[in-house]
Amino acid sequence: MSDSSPQTRRALTRTQRLLTVLLGAGIVVVFGIAGWLKPDPRGFGTHQQLGMPPCTFRTLTGVNCPHCGLTTSFSWFVRGQIGNSTKANPAGLMLASASILILIWSIVVSIRGAFVITHEPGRDLLIGFGIWVLFSLVVWCFRLFWNQI
Repeated sequence: MSDSSPQTRRALTRTQRLLTVLLGAGIVVVFGIAGWLKPDPRGFGTHQQLGMPPCTFRTLTGVNCPHCGLTTSFSWFVRGQIGNSTKANPAGLMLASASILILIWSIVVSIRGAFVITHEPGRDLLIGFGIWVLFSLVVWCFRLFWNQI
């Protein structure tokens, strides 16, 4: 008998189901805000439209931080401008794409009332986040090197 059969599939608790719905709703809100914002043509700074200050790292060093351009990347992504999203910050494109997959997963899980693909989503999201942070740092180092050539 397969692990995902109805007999072995464990139903979500109310808390798990609520958290899954909130995860999906949070992603929808983030994409909604990204669609509302106008992407900054510089490739970074879009977050300032939300009243947030400029990047402190960039202000102090004159160099973009590893996450400069994430909001701009999301803003381009929701407009279907994948090239501009990548140019603003490739890690933003990766995170936005993963967010679409997580949104679909959260909808399926919420409807089914049981986890699919994984039985430990918290662990898997943490591992995925670690991979994303590592990717963003590698991209940042590459961009620093590329700009100095």
